[in-house]
Amino acid sequence: MKKITAATVRADFNDLLAVVHYTRAAHELGLWASERALIDRFFPDLQTPLLEAGCGAGRVSIALWQLGYRNLTAFDFAEELIDQAVSLAAERRATGIRFLHADATNLTQCHVISDIAGGTPGQRSDTCHLLRDIGFGGALFLFNGLMQIPGRGNRRAALRELHRVCAPGAPLLFTTHDRDATPTERAMWRLETLRWTRGDQDPRLVEFGDRYFEDAAGRTFMHLPDRREILEDLATTGWTHAFDAMRAEVARELHAVRDFSDECRFWAAHRK
Repeated sequence: MKKITAATVRADFNDLLAVVHYTRAAHELGLWASERALIDRFFPDLQTPLLEAGCGAGRVSIALWQLGYRNLTAFDFAEELIDQAVSLAAERRATGIRFLHADATNLTQCHVISDIAGGTPGQRSDTCHLLRDIGFGGALFLFNGLMQIPGRGNRRAALRELHRVCAPGAPLLFTTHDRDATPTERAMWRLETLRWTRGDQDPRLVEFGDRYFEDAAGRTFMHLPDRREILEDLATTGWTHAFDAMRAEVARELHAVRDFSDECRFWAAHRK
């Protein structure tokens, strides 16, 4: 059985079930209360250029536009999702967002899908220079997007790419699960440790901490780290840890948000 790769994840996100799931959330949910609280805290300047990685169907980027952020670039590597983001932005008249098709692990390869300079939605053009020349004032990688990249080396590559395109001191806000967060999680991962020790784990998984499951959103790959892993990854890739807390510690969410997403840990760091 083949290992999960970036191509596996891309195909899963382009699948109709996933597209419908994330598009519905973009239309109906908007920002979570916890996201709004931390965006207000770490991105107080509405004019600073912001980059959203893994923007999906546009839930966060369009909500940022509606809050008054006016210098936004957003990208995703799933073509079907980014097309949904462009359509929703047009519907909500969020015409100033630059949407790109790009892979977080290599931002020198990207294409414009919709441009603030008046590019035609759906018309792809080579724009690699955009993610070489702009010193973004901050970056976001929300709803566990970073953890849906298979392989720790690849996740570190994404953190290095975000570091490269951000200005010194720029904040990065992202989320992960936490496999040590609850007694239930800890018990489950003790059992998973035994499976890996015996060599009878799911052979598709790349490394300990990975999960691959199917639910209403389709097939989903997710890496669940512990806190030490993320602190090491930030330090190794040029980021200084500034904050972390579980979502429930940040804000109380609506039932619709809790139904859509499990508990997660928020992280904030600054570019060295």
